[in-house]
Amino acid sequence: MHGATMSPLKVLAAPFRYRPWRPRHARLIGRDLVGRWNQAEHRHTTHLRATIDWLCLAQDARNGMPDAGGVSAGWTFEDGWLPSYPETSGYIVETFIAAAKVLDRPDLLDRARRIIDWELSLQRSDGAFPGHYGEPGSKPVVFNTGQIMHGMLAGHLQLGLPECLDAAVRAGRWLADIQDEDGCWRDFEHNGIPHTYNTRATWALLATALIAGEPELKMAAIRNLEWALAQQGESGWFANNAFVTGQQPFTHTIAYAIRGMLESGVLLESSLYVDSALKAARAMANVQRSDGWLAGKYDAEWVPRAKYCCLTGVAQMSVNWTRCAQVSGVSRLRGNARTALSLLKRCQRLRDRDAVSRGAIAGSVPIWGGYSRFEFPNWAAKFFADALMMDLDDSAVPPVPNIAAARQKKVAHV
Repeated sequence: MHGATMSPLKVLAAPFRYRPWRPRHARLIGRDLVGRWNQAEHRHTTHLRATIDWLCLAQDARNGMPDAGGVSAGWTFEDGWLPSYPETSGYIVETFIAAAKVLDRPDLLDRARRIIDWELSLQRSDGAFPGHYGEPGSKPVVFNTGQIMHGMLAGHLQLGLPECLDAAVRAGRWLADIQDEDGCWRDFEHNGIPHTYNTRATWALLATALIAGEPELKMAAIRNLEWALAQQGESGWFANNAFVTGQQPFTHTIAYAIRGMLESGVLLESSLYVDSALKAARAMANVQRSDGWLAGKYDAEWVPRAKYCCLTGVAQMSVNWTRCAQVSGVSRLRGNARTALSLLKRCQRLRDRDAVSRGAIAGSVPIWGGYSRFEFPNWAAKFFADALMMDLDDSAVPPVPNIAAARQKKVAHV
């Protein structure tokens, strides 16, 4: 989920770093210069198939490598196909499982299992999962561990793998152990600062607690939700939600914070947390342009602070608006979700001869925008696929767990 604002020195070095003179790179840049957002829109399933095919390509790109089984973090101008990314591979498990049913592709279940096997091989003795690309010595990160827990929960609940719940509980205990008394995580954090978007990790922590019957983990989750709630202002915007101190948050991280708060509220049957998510989701809906565009960053008054569009965040907000409508009955938010999907479809190239870009979703539009610059990140594709499936059959990805049934399932495996 990386993304950063470039320093002046990096700007000067950018031509050498991204090599725009390469034919493939020049073609991708030229397309955004002359023909942005004008691709033909097709049925949801057509776009979904292309997106899932690209995610499969990203997984296959690591075949024969030490990180085989995981999904490449994406393709970039700078490095080509990146190593497998434990964090986002974790929640791609949910996407492959959902798409297996929607597209009648049982092979995607095998792909989900391959991700899980790889993730389990990375788990540390203290329960945490490594950050970054999972290389030896990589320090664990709170958020990343939480996203892998989502994959573990999907493995347990939807694939019937009891070892996945055991892994999630161990990871949850690590999260609880390193949490500060006020519910905030300050250690093992990206860039060494606290992040409100950790609510998306808290959602996994809470679900693990309820399914496994771990009251201490539940209390740790609630403490973080209360801390996050205190970061929300009257406008609905969350403070301490950017990657870097003093900067405005990406639409991407705003959407993370909303989803974590919403789903935690659903699990706890708490209108307090659901209403918090709705407040922010409505504010985002109010600043969405008629063509689906959302700026890359927003300040506390929802004033755009970037000229580019963060497509990753647009996909996430489509998911969020659909879920908010499902949970609250605020049906107008479905219109925002579909307008976002329309923009994403117009930015996706389905007939490109180049497999690297065919079916991919760029981090930003134009592709040189400040979030995941010159990159097709796997998580942008993941959230677009989720948004398509959720609008297609009014489902939730992942499904909301039936806690009572899940507890019985756990007891049966003991």
